[in-house]
Amino acid sequence: MVMSKPKAFSNSNAPLTPPIFYILLALASRERHGYEIMKQVTHDSNGTVRLGAGTLYGAIKRLLEDELIVEVDRDHARRKYYQLTDKGHTIFANELQRYSNAVELAKTRSLLGDIPLAEAAL
Repeated sequence: MVMSKPKAFSNSNAPLTPPIFYILLALASRERHGYEIMKQVTHDSNGTVRLGAGTLYGAIKRLLEDELIVEVDRDHARRKYYQLTDKGHTIFANELQRYSNAVELAKTRSLLGDIPLAEAAL
């Protein structure tokens, strides 16, 4: 009897790890190939998340298996391109809502003070 591995993202309400969040963020606006995703993740995270090839392609493999992304069929493309699926968009939107709720809660508790968000992250 072959046991199937549970899907890592089967619960659309579970928090995402920073690398997965930033990969989905990179793909939310358009399809990209692996190296483009790596550069976009570094840019979007202000350098706090840097993906090596092994980490990136391991994550891509899991995201493909869990149907959060798909490989885009491009004629004569030398590189593999990926895009979010509807499920991927939903899970990403849930994560953005979770972050938004946390920021709103921090605001209502006056935890942010007069510090601009960009400086508070440092």
